[in-house]
Amino acid sequence: MTVTQATPERLIRIGEVARGAGVSVRAVRYYEQQGLLVAERSPSGQRLYRQDAVTLVRFFQQMFTAGLTSRTIAELLPCWDSGHTDAGQRAMLRAERERIQAKVDDLQAALDRLDEIIAITDTHP
Repeated sequence: MTVTQATPERLIRIGEVARGAGVSVRAVRYYEQQGLLVAERSPSGQRLYRQDAVTLVRFFQQMFTAGLTSRTIAELLPCWDSGHTDAGQRAMLRAERERIQAKVDDLQAALDRLDEIIAITDTHP
């Protein structure tokens, strides 16, 4: 009988996470301080992250850009990890989606106005 052992996942350093996600090392540290990201430590004390940390940091950036707080993002993480939500989490997700959609609508209206101005000024040199 042969027993196979899973190869341990290669951990990456903080600089690799930052470069891969397009953020600063300071931002990665901030996410860790906020409890959004977990690092292991090497024997010399360096932060080491799982490979999926890059994807998570990109997600954090998107959510911050959309106006979510670190607390709200922390509430979303169990949904991200498990794919399951309770009624309260679903209500929060829907409320955030509605808020973001309202921002998108406002931005689209502003974009439409700018297009109108551009079209007018294109006809008058």
